[in-house]
Amino acid sequence: MSSAQRREAIVDAAVELFAQNGFRGTTTRQIAAAVGVSEPVLYMHFAAKSDLYTAIIEKLSGGCGLALPPIQPGADDRAFLVSLAMGMVEWHEHDPARVRLLFYSALEGHELSDAFYSRHVVPFFDAFSRYFQQRIKEGAFRKVDPRLAARAFVNMVVKYGADVVIFRKAADNVSARKKTIEAMVDIFLNGVKKQK
Repeated sequence: MSSAQRREAIVDAAVELFAQNGFRGTTTRQIAAAVGVSEPVLYMHFAAKSDLYTAIIEKLSGGCGLALPPIQPGADDRAFLVSLAMGMVEWHEHDPARVRLLFYSALEGHELSDAFYSRHVVPFFDAFSRYFQQRIKEGAFRKVDPRLAARAFVNMVVKYGADVVIFRKAADNVSARKKTIEAMVDIFLNGVKKQK
């Protein structure tokens, strides 16, 4: 195994173990054992735990997908929000270990959670808030706080994503899932669309 491959294997093992046991419940000895190396070899690749956390953030960020497509004036809000919600749920499904790890890090008050939030979630909310600002300006949505509207929508979808991945309590076929998401989007839009 090359040095780069071993480093990647250490990061992969750390992600899996942290996702299963949390940060406090995982030792460097367990990570080293999962890769089949000694702790000193692990420390040759990551001099400190903070270096390992940085590598994990980079891994979690790869293919993060927390980006909005370009927003066209007069956009079809329902189609846009359904597409966004489907993408968010797929993001949860694509890498359940990433989701569990992020939940663990948030619950344990770990720096990994703060770093991921500031690098990815804040820019996503900024962009999504601009979508609401634009649609309010165009007269399509009521005057609501754009950031709170973005947060309400995202939290609704993230909870559904958690049901799918963590609790396994959501529809397990794409067709049923799409119908559920469409219903959620309709409920949301009924709250923000400007009444004629």
